[in-house]
Amino acid sequence: MEAPVDTEPTARLAPEAFAERAQVIEREVGRVIVGQRELVRQTLTGLLANSHVLLEGVPGLGKTMLVRTIADVIDCAFNRIQFTPDLMPADITGTNILIEEGGQRVFRFQPGPIFANLVLADEINRATPKTQSSLLEAMQEHQVTVARQRFKLDPPFFVLATQNPLEMEGTYPLPEAQLDRFIFKVMVPFPSEEDLVAIMDRTTGSESVSASKVCTGAEIVEMQRLARAVPIAAHVTAYAVSILAATHPDQPRAPGLVREYVRYGGSPRGAQALVAAGKIYALLDGRFNVSIDDIRAVAMPALRHRIILNFEGEAEGITTEAIVRSILDAVSAPTVE
Repeated sequence: MEAPVDTEPTARLAPEAFAERAQVIEREVGRVIVGQRELVRQTLTGLLANSHVLLEGVPGLGKTMLVRTIADVIDCAFNRIQFTPDLMPADITGTNILIEEGGQRVFRFQPGPIFANLVLADEINRATPKTQSSLLEAMQEHQVTVARQRFKLDPPFFVLATQNPLEMEGTYPLPEAQLDRFIFKVMVPFPSEEDLVAIMDRTTGSESVSASKVCTGAEIVEMQRLARAVPIAAHVTAYAVSILAATHPDQPRAPGLVREYVRYGGSPRGAQALVAAGKIYALLDGRFNVSIDDIRAVAMPALRHRIILNFEGEAEGITTEAIVRSILDAVSAPTVE
């Protein structure tokens, strides 16, 4: 297991330096990841918000390359877990093994691949729900429990999970409790023809492109601390709460599409995701305050996976994206007194 990241910052990060540092990270990742600027920004938002991101897309779109490149750029330990139907929870968290020590047999804990700063949970919906749920404690508490022993995970700790579309064979839907732990669900688009040409040039030529280290794990932790300190006005918080409430069909703010096609709306974590991600978007824009536009900008990736459609919604092919758009159209920003 690699040495833990030193999380003590050498100096307090100034708010104006946040955007500059993030731009350097985005630019360096962009040297390897062609196009996909929104994907890179939303993934980085999850990391800086001290949360986790779920990516959905067909194989071959560079999801593994993305998280590996981010790990290289911020100089952090990286592990990849390939989820398969026969993967067991101990294959993720680790287990106690019997070893010879001083002429005696003793049990020693062998850490699993979850013990890294950046963890790629690849094709997470290929594994059974029991194995999927083994990530819950690590994602929420930043620790794992094995044989009644607790082991802390070194910060920064970021899980980037990928999943195939559910209509593909051999997939298991993620439990709602686990989906709720992801601040964003990001749909990975197919590259444009122009981007595909650039990808071919970079991947089939004699010269390979690699990213350089431009940041450290301690600096990422420093950015996470600053993000939590960003102030948010009461009316902006109220707007985020109103959007979350409108995802529930029994709430007065719910638009017609929600009342007709939604079974369950988002939990309070949905509002927390809107506020936390809104703070990151504000800092990325060079501001130390959250605006209504920041909340609206993060609403789609923050809420699309927290809305559960009813039978009619699934039968008629209604998407959660359409639900979120209807909510943004229906919920007006509160007036500032």
